[in-house]
Amino acid sequence: MTQAALRAVRARLATDPVVRAAITAYLALGANLGEAQATVRWAMAAIAALPGCALGACSSLYRTAPVDSSGPDYINAVVEISTTLCAPDLLAQLHGLEQQAGRVRPYRNAPRTLDLDILLYGSAKIHSPKLTIPHPRMMERAFVLMPLAEIAPSLVPAAQLLLVAEQACQRL
Repeated sequence: MTQAALRAVRARLATDPVVRAAITAYLALGANLGEAQATVRWAMAAIAALPGCALGACSSLYRTAPVDSSGPDYINAVVEISTTLCAPDLLAQLHGLEQQAGRVRPYRNAPRTLDLDILLYGSAKIHSPKLTIPHPRMMERAFVLMPLAEIAPSLVPAAQLLLVAEQACQRL
C-alpha cells in the first residue's frame, strides 16, 4: 500500500464512527404525569428510532402505585433492544428522550413525565457514578420484573417474582 493510500485509510478511520457488535439490552419505561400511557408508547417508538438501536420485544403496559415516590399511579413497560451504542451513550440518548418528554428532576424519585432506565446491557456489569448495570433495584420491583418476565422469562427467576408478588402491578 502506498503512503498516500495508507494516509487516506487512516483519515477515513479517524472520521468513521466505531462499529460495534450489537448488544441486547433491556430498558424499563415509566411515567406518572400527563398522558402516561401515550408517553410510554411514544417512548417505545422513539427508542426504535434512535441511531444504533433496533426495537425487539415490547411488554404490555402495567399500572402500579408509586414505589419510593409519590403522585398518580405509574404506567410501566420493558422493551428489548439490539444496540451498537455503548452503555453510556445509550444512557445519554435515553436522557435526551426524557428531556423531550418534559422530564425535570427537582428531587430524587419525583413524579415524572418519563423515566427510562437501562436494566441489562448484555452480560455487562458496570459500576460508575452515572450508571450501574444491572440496575441495582430491578429485582425488588414488580413493575420491572413482571414486564421483563413477559418478554424474557429466562431472565426472571420464579422465586424473585414470588418475592414481589405483594406489590400491586396490573397488566393493562
